[in-house]
Amino acid sequence: MKTAISIPDPLFEKADELAHRLHISRSELYANAIRAFVEDHDEAMKRRVLDQLYAEESSALPAGAARAQSRIASEWGE
Repeated sequence: MKTAISIPDPLFEKADELAHRLHISRSELYANAIRAFVEDHDEAMKRRVLDQLYAEESSALPAGAARAQSRIASEWGE
C-alpha cells in the first residue's frame, strides 16, 4: 500500500543514509521499522495483561515445593 507521511528532514536524511548502508529501499526500511514498533507494542500489551493477571494471583509455592526448589538451586551452585 502506498501512503504519504511527514517526518522531520533530519530524520528523513538519517533514514535515507541507513537504507543506503543496508542496501535496502526506504520503503523496506520504513516497513521494517513500523513492523518492529508494532511488535514491541504488542509485546508490551501482552506484558501488561500478564502483569495484571499475576498481580491477582499468588505466586507463592507450597512449603514443600519451596524447600525442594531451594535444595535443587543450591546443588546447581556447587
